[in-house]
Amino acid sequence: MQKQQKGFTLLEVLLVIALIAILAGIVIVAVNPGKQLADGRNTQRSSDVNTILNAVYQYVIDNNGTLPAIPTATCALVDTNEVCKLTATGTCADGVDLSVLTTNQKYLTGMPVDPNVSSTDGTGYYITKSANNRITVCAPSAENSATISVTR
Repeated sequence: MQKQQKGFTLLEVLLVIALIAILAGIVIVAVNPGKQLADGRNTQRSSDVNTILNAVYQYVIDNNGTLPAIPTATCALVDTNEVCKLTATGTCADGVDLSVLTTNQKYLTGMPVDPNVSSTDGTGYYITKSANNRITVCAPSAENSATISVTR
């Protein structure tokens, strides 16, 4: 009498591994990590745009309706409309200087920066005001064809 061995054959193990690989591929395509990461960055941009706008309006309330120096234009990719980061010397090299919002961390502890911006001067967020002093803050580098802009 021959003794039967218990276990899996090589063919059965290979079939199970192939099936797991196929299912993993389907899940990765369905989840689409690139889109998920881009949506996460867009959520951060949306939050940052609202944070900047809220800080500007808090400044306006505290200063009897006086706005910081904001250009009158449309929210577009123009260097003079970009909210700048402060340089090491504490000056704004180019763009809109909103350092009054971060002074003594009264309105903002630091100026938010777009998740994909590598510029040394700009934040990636743009701010303008209309002829009626309505403020618009936008994030033109939003991904997945999203438009991120807030006007008040």
